[in-house]
Amino acid sequence: MLAKQLKHDFVNSKNIIAEVEKPGKSEMWSYGLGSFGIFSVWTLLGAFLTFYYTDVAGLAATSVGTLMLVARLFDGITDFGMGSLVDMTKSKHGKARPWLLWMSFPLGATTILLFSVPNISDSGKIIYAYATYLIFILLYTAVSIPYKTLLGVMTQDQNSRSQANVYAGIFIMTGTLVVMTLTQPLAAAIGWTMLAVLYGLITVVALYVTFRKVKERSSSYANGQIEKVSAKQGFIALTKNKYWLIITVYCIAFYATTALTQGAALYYSQWVLGNLAYFPLYGLAVSLPMLLGMFFLTPLVKRFGKRNLAIFGSLLYIVAQLVKMTDPTSLTVFLTGSALAGIGAIPAIALLFAMINDTVEYGEYKSGVRTEGLVNSGASFGIKVGTGLGLALIGWLLGFGGYVGGAAEQSALSIQMILALNLYIPLGLAVLQLILMFLFKLDKEYPVVLAELQKRKVMKM
Repeated sequence: MLAKQLKHDFVNSKNIIAEVEKPGKSEMWSYGLGSFGIFSVWTLLGAFLTFYYTDVAGLAATSVGTLMLVARLFDGITDFGMGSLVDMTKSKHGKARPWLLWMSFPLGATTILLFSVPNISDSGKIIYAYATYLIFILLYTAVSIPYKTLLGVMTQDQNSRSQANVYAGIFIMTGTLVVMTLTQPLAAAIGWTMLAVLYGLITVVALYVTFRKVKERSSSYANGQIEKVSAKQGFIALTKNKYWLIITVYCIAFYATTALTQGAALYYSQWVLGNLAYFPLYGLAVSLPMLLGMFFLTPLVKRFGKRNLAIFGSLLYIVAQLVKMTDPTSLTVFLTGSALAGIGAIPAIALLFAMINDTVEYGEYKSGVRTEGLVNSGASFGIKVGTGLGLALIGWLLGFGGYVGGAAEQSALSIQMILALNLYIPLGLAVLQLILMFLFKLDKEYPVVLAELQKRKVMKM
């Protein structure tokens, strides 16, 4: 149906879209800065909190593992609640921006509490860890969902969304490199609590800059409408949004792949390549091309579109996995394939949330209900499901293979499971991502969708 409208509405849609207000580069960089604050503290927790709990605070590893599982389930549930809450928010600052103002300081303060476990009884430490970590998860959701939603309400222009998302990707990769390289020596020099103070302060400042410099333009409240969307209305609207369903499944597949390759590469380095010290080389081979590639992405998006770049990325990732399979025990081959895989992942990392927010307009077009918060929280839930699935597969398959931690040798079946986790399963997931992107045709349909929404807005005036 939409395809038939493209020729008829092309000229009119271009004229209407030209009138859509666009943010300037300074504003888009300010949006990206928020990612530095959010993902720096998230990387800090993901990479170092377990170590802090077990080796510094003295908590039992099994208790920490249970805590992480409970927190993951709690995290996924809160996403939907927060998304609905954002959609019902009405304030002079809009629906997404105020949450960055309200919750950034509590988030920074809770980060400090996480790395300040008191010297009390073991049971007291466990209770303290549960309380502070679950509060942190709640506050992190109260910041991250509105932040992702902000990308959809700062403009309806696809190119501007893509560019802002690229800037965010640059800050994400920069923050990840900073945390991974500086945290350990800083903790040794100033202690974990003072280190958390530093990261908490960075988070608060970065989010405040985003709040101050970014403007909401396309939310219902920014356009002078006051109708709130109930949770029931929002969920019904999501079921009518086929592109949201596709991109959410894509989130699951992509982040399952990411969790698998990052989490299982350590085992691959030790038991297939033969040296655990090769793991940092893997991290460098993947992350450095990703960071550098971010700077060249914006003109490519304008020329080829988000969906086509994502298709290219999936194809390149498939090639990368096939390269690794040519000689699984060669370090050179593995690093070459990993570098290609890192380049292939750039479009998804840099453009995924822009693609998610494009489905907001399609959902409004189909149902008449605009649900930026639920769209982003649903996709965020998919990301967390994918990450959890990837990490779970590592444990399940290693256990199936009879893997024994700390052993001098591993069984042949264990080695096969490690190969599957690093090579074969990611290859299958990349093929799934490729299929999903072929089905995701919103880039082509978006001009007509946006033109129709603009017409409806004019008719209501």
